[in-house]
Amino acid sequence: YLLDKSDKYDSRDVERLQQDDKWVENYLIWRHDVVDDTLKMIDDSFQWRKEYTVNDLTESVLPKWLFENGSLFLHGYDKEGYKLFWFRVKHHTRDPKQQLEKKKLVAFWLEHYAKRDHGKPLTVVFDMAETGISHIDLDFVRFIVNCFTDYYPNFLTKIVIFEMPWIMNAAFKIVKGWLGPDAISMLKFTNKSDVQEYINGEYLPPHMGGTDSFKYSYPPLVDDDFQTPLCENGPITSEDEHESKEEIEADTKEIGELNEEQNLNQKKMNSIEQISKSEETDKTEFKPKNAKKALTTFKGSLLHISPAEELYFGSKETGEKKCLIVLTNVTKNVVAFKVRTTAPEKYRVKPSNSSCEPGTSLDIIVSLHGGFAASLQDRFLIMAAEMDQSSGAGVPELAQFWKEVPRTKVMEHRLRCHVVESSKPSSLTLKENAFNIPAKTNEDLHIQLTHLLQINKRLQEQIDRCLWFQQLSVVLSLLSVAVVAFCFYL
Repeated sequence: YLLDKSDKYDSRDVERLQQDDKWVENYLIWRHDVVDDTLKMIDDSFQWRKEYTVNDLTESVLPKWLFENGSLFLHGYDKEGYKLFWFRVKHHTRDPKQQLEKKKLVAFWLEHYAKRDHGKPLTVVFDMAETGISHIDLDFVRFIVNCFTDYYPNFLTKIVIFEMPWIMNAAFKIVKGWLGPDAISMLKFTNKSDVQEYINGEYLPPHMGGTDSFKYSYPPLVDDDFQTPLCENGPITSEDEHESKEEIEADTKEIGELNEEQNLNQKKMNSIEQISKSEETDKTEFKPKNAKKALTTFKGSLLHISPAEELYFGSKETGEKKCLIVLTNVTKNVVAFKVRTTAPEKYRVKPSNSSCEPGTSLDIIVSLHGGFAASLQDRFLIMAAEMDQSSGAGVPELAQFWKEVPRTKVMEHRLRCHVVESSKPSSLTLKENAFNIPAKTNEDLHIQLTHLLQINKRLQEQIDRCLWFQQLSVVLSLLSVAVVAFCFYL
């Protein structure tokens, strides 16, 4: 494919395919591990990506009115923690002259999210309230469907259709024909009474029976609505002001014990841990004070962050409410950082707005406040930027620094929350978090099961071939014996 059609592909896509195993795996999963079908999907999607210049789609190349229209945007999460991709159908009108630009807007949002959140699947919501014949645009709907079925592998969890007018039943029968059996099973037709089976009311607007006061506007681009920086004593002062010295000392002692236990266990895990840039620096110029190794580490340009993707909290049953984030400065300058979240009323972070010296590691303690419980929809954003050596690291200096630093020089990394449902004692959950040992997710188990089934199928085919050859060998052997016997007889 690459030799015959290299002129039809974007070289950046080819390079990514050769380096990103997860991307290849998603193609295989979406095509049920059938290699020929997978190759065809890669070929089709790569040609489409070049045709629509997906890698170069930015806000500046698309008309501003497209973003202001508010028919497409990302906001909120479903009950499983997947991002919601909203299509407000009532804001869409059929216009062949604008069709290409609208399609590029869809591609922009999908690519924007895929790069930002590492390809985590989406839940699509078609909000069809207050729609009619004038809003039916089968060509545009088909393009959206094709994006998920043919161009973005393993990128769709479900399609929630809210209050589809009866007059559109015939149109959606045509749409079902485009989806295929796998995607049809993802269709969820809902109304005000049952939509909360899939999406909590906190992320539903009032006309859908929810309590979300979000109003779309542009600019800026709708993001995860991160708020803060979190104050170290938590957002709810009435309880935090009365936090006792004993509790603070207990927190400090607990973290100290965890650090000691980590250091003992790190020696046992050396054979499977990855060597980070900070460790290489340790051998040469810098000596990290509290360097921690982890099984999963995000290797950023300024900071290495561990864990890489998820913070593991216990459920209400396990009771575990604390988590550890380790930041390692891999630069030769002081790095300022701050932590933001989508749920500031829930979490307390220590420290939340500080700096990290060159070559050192710093522990951030994230704890649930009061009686709150972690949710799959909660997200954390770690922002980091290099500071000049002459700059101070006090609160006023940091506040001024964040006002002046250009956005292009800020490193951002997002972390999801994961709720561990376990019968283990709650103390074990925190220790596992401290060692950054990730639990198996349903998605991981599904991938492993798919691989096992595929391997089993291949083994069965090999066994069948062996049996066939064995039977053929027996028949040929019998024929040979018969021929030899006949020759002796003659």
